[in-house]
Amino acid sequence: MKRKNRYSAIIERIFTSKYIAGMRQVDFERDEFETVARQLRIKLPKNLGDLVYSIRYRADLPKSIQENAGAGETWIIRPIGKGQYRLALVADRPIQPNPNLATTKVPDATPGIVTKYAFGDEQALLARLRYNRLIDIFAGVTCYSLQNHLRTTVPGMGQVETDELYVGLDKKGAHYIFPVQAKGGSDKLNVVQIEQDFAVCANKFSGLICRPLGAQFMGGGIIALFEFEQTDGGVRISAERHYKLVPPEEVTKEDLENYRQRIAD
Repeated sequence: MKRKNRYSAIIERIFTSKYIAGMRQVDFERDEFETVARQLRIKLPKNLGDLVYSIRYRADLPKSIQENAGAGETWIIRPIGKGQYRLALVADRPIQPNPNLATTKVPDATPGIVTKYAFGDEQALLARLRYNRLIDIFAGVTCYSLQNHLRTTVPGMGQVETDELYVGLDKKGAHYIFPVQAKGGSDKLNVVQIEQDFAVCANKFSGLICRPLGAQFMGGGIIALFEFEQTDGGVRISAERHYKLVPPEEVTKEDLENYRQRIAD
């Protein structure tokens, strides 16, 4: 059985064994993966966390689960403690790039040797953000990379991970914290990651202005950047921009005139 199918089968069995019509959340624990895997005669990975990660960011929940969502809703998996999770119903607002958004060309400052050996994964994306100061450009704040792959524990969630943390300083002297989630390849940004980043800000950097960001590789070498905010209706996208790293000579006079016009508008 392929990994995607076996993971789906395990989470499906857990859901159907607990779900009662009308429920809006279903709690389960990581230890249940082993019990269900034995029942289904499925070989589990050594890293049990990969099961939840794969379903969150690489695959969709089984149809039998999603069929129990109302119109305009979807099921997501939230962490609620060490080795504890919750399938919860939320508004269906996928985080994906707007194909109609204009693209801004940026002279590529990525070192050639990095470009030569980089893959198309999140690490390659984070490197491009860093070398080209795209976080500064997008946020309008002078930013510095503080830590890569922060793993920490947040009360009520357990262990969480942020791909990269930036700290920033604006012209008035205010300090910012920018948790960045990056996705390359077929992986998708997920609202749960952004909820975790808000929690990390509140728990670890309460004196800084929290501005969670997301980055996504698009086709044609375009990088989509998102900023998020918390609202009464959950996490929402507050800003989105698309950038394309190009050789300096490909930024034409016409491009610059268009960008000046944006400022005038």
